[in-house]
Amino acid sequence: MQIYWLKIKNIIEESSEIRTYLLERPEGFTWEEGAHTHFAMKGFNTGNGPNRSLVRHMSISTIPSEDAIGITTRIKEQCSEFKSILRQLQIGDEVALFKTYTNLPLKRVRRSVYLLSSGVGLATFRSIILDYFNRPDEIKSMHSLNIETSKQFLFPDVVQSAADKNFTAHFVDSRKTYYEEVQKLAADKEGLFYIVGSDEFLAQNIAVLRENGISVDQIMLDKHEEQKEQFLS
Repeated sequence: MQIYWLKIKNIIEESSEIRTYLLERPEGFTWEEGAHTHFAMKGFNTGNGPNRSLVRHMSISTIPSEDAIGITTRIKEQCSEFKSILRQLQIGDEVALFKTYTNLPLKRVRRSVYLLSSGVGLATFRSIILDYFNRPDEIKSMHSLNIETSKQFLFPDVVQSAADKNFTAHFVDSRKTYYEEVQKLAADKEGLFYIVGSDEFLAQNIAVLRENGISVDQIMLDKHEEQKEQFLS
């Protein structure tokens, strides 16, 4: 297993609680849209075994052409040891990345794509949206639906409706409104539905989609195959 120790190039305050950490990109290092990586603090691999409290699975919110590896996360006032350490890091400090992979490659099968997310889960979709903007081949249209109760909506420079790109962005601030919108989107019986969020959020979205006639092979989750089967069975 290769571990990359990377310096922080920049820290962007996306909102009062959300930050994006831009890391240097090693030569030859690449990833697919929707990718996840293991993101670790110094000391995670010292001692007899890995300190799992210093490691998190994180989405990469950038695409390779931006020449930086973006990690976007929410850090609340009361947070874990991992987030507490992360909050103290500054430009020039090092963090580790390893085991980068994707469960959400963008399927290009002449269908519309619907991106369903909650809060900072939108970070996973930022790279997918940018990939679509750069190469819209074989995709009819794309729609992003995100629930953010704080009303501090993420990535307004990217996640905004663009008629010329067949892209629409919809932010809502209540779960009731959100699930009403999901039901409307499910009227497209051939659409592909990508979902990112907590396990409870995934289960609720799957239930609504299935009740509205969407088949399991139209639902994409940010989970390994075994986990996907459990959610979709």
